[in-house]
Amino acid sequence: MPRGDGRLSHDLDPQRPGPQDACGVFGVWAPGEEVANLTYFGLYALQHRGQEAAGIAVSDGSGVVVYKDLGLVAQVFDEPTLASLRGHVAIGHARYSTTGGSTWENAQPTLRSTSAGTTIALAHNGNLVNTADLQREVTDRGIANDGSTNDTSLVTMLLASRPDLSVEAAALEVLPQLRGAFSFVFMDESTLYAARDPHGVRPLVLGRLERGWVVASETAALDIVGASVVREVEPGELIAIDEDGLRSTRFAVPEPKGCLFEYVYIARPDATIAGRNVHSARVQIGRQLAKEHPVDADLVIPVPESGTPAAIGYAEESGITYGQGLMKNPYVGRTFIQPSQTLRQLGIRLKLNPLRENVRGKRIVVVDDSIVRGNTQRAIVRMLREAGALEVHVRISSPPVRWPCFYGIDFATRAELLANGLDNDGIRRSIGADTLGYVSLSGLVAATEQPKTRLCRACFDGEYPIELPAGNLIGKHVLEGVGRRVAASAPDAPEHTTSALVATPGGASVNRP
Repeated sequence: MPRGDGRLSHDLDPQRPGPQDACGVFGVWAPGEEVANLTYFGLYALQHRGQEAAGIAVSDGSGVVVYKDLGLVAQVFDEPTLASLRGHVAIGHARYSTTGGSTWENAQPTLRSTSAGTTIALAHNGNLVNTADLQREVTDRGIANDGSTNDTSLVTMLLASRPDLSVEAAALEVLPQLRGAFSFVFMDESTLYAARDPHGVRPLVLGRLERGWVVASETAALDIVGASVVREVEPGELIAIDEDGLRSTRFAVPEPKGCLFEYVYIARPDATIAGRNVHSARVQIGRQLAKEHPVDADLVIPVPESGTPAAIGYAEESGITYGQGLMKNPYVGRTFIQPSQTLRQLGIRLKLNPLRENVRGKRIVVVDDSIVRGNTQRAIVRMLREAGALEVHVRISSPPVRWPCFYGIDFATRAELLANGLDNDGIRRSIGADTLGYVSLSGLVAATEQPKTRLCRACFDGEYPIELPAGNLIGKHVLEGVGRRVAASAPDAPEHTTSALVATPGGASVNRP
């Protein structure tokens, strides 16, 4: 599926997608501000992290309203809708599904009311690996399912199942039970909460407004709303923000394992992770790539946009001229119209086209961020040769992706990963390149300026820092069968609609036209 912000994803065929981003979350506590508008712009800055669905929850102190639907942020929200979402605290979510299918019921934020009259809305970036265990606890507690089949809803249900506790106290009970990657923003009628798993796999940052606080998946979302960066939410930390200020509590001992792939592809280049600017890291990766895999060539070109910083670094280090060889259609975005087989055969030309005058008669180095199935690179190599390139040398700014991610990135299955079944020369032949070079894992790690021990490298080396469950109790659709059965028997299960969800203290959630 094409990326909603116009940047290219790695797919040629919508039925065979490449690595899809983790979700984006945003939260704001700011009395006197238009918190729904701030959340909208924050999500807009995070659109690259998820293009399936978007939602915003808002509270004015008397009740929580959630408005969500399938689609991009700009498709789901308009000015009249945002104007109706009034309050002082809000959270938002831009979704790409990693647990549960792409349905309205699985859009976030999730919403749940407690019998004590408190309403909880929650948005999640990441993926839990003990989802089946959590589902069993929900069942044992006799909690009715709302038709959703994602891990986020399970967490919301468990938080709401403790009406004798405050939301903060309930979170300190529930959070230590969770296994996997999670960066949460959640709220009740008066308070904004943020929490990050003990390994800090997915990013989460805290920012300051003149009259409030902001939390977001990336620093770029703080920039767009005029918030100053305070610090990262620490691994194993729960933050609560209300009229009494900001409180911080540790619910677990931190064991940092930040996602290495954030530096390669997921995060915006203008983001900062663990004190390292992502663009600078990617340029350095390109420099390292040139040292490790030099070649005699005439022109270095990127696969736009994700390959651009590394291509700049490669050109600077190698002394080879940097230029443009591929033109991206600036209007590529998410579409609900699937191309016919005839159009699919055109492949990448729907998104990229060669600048023939630039590449004809030249030896080309083409820099991309990763190879998953190889579809994109195969098509690009063929396209450049047809445009008259004498040689095509492919350079990749990450090591071979040999293992799937269970912590919030939806890669292909291991059987589909090209590097899982072929050595480097086999991959080179498969994509048709003259030469192929991947940056080394040690070179990639060095570019992040983080110790190897503080990074999750599982997709590259198979070393999963969070233990995975045995058997088949993991995966995107682990709850689908259970979810469908429960949804079929639930009389109040929401329909696929563009309505808002409204919850008032002590009341059930209802659709608002």
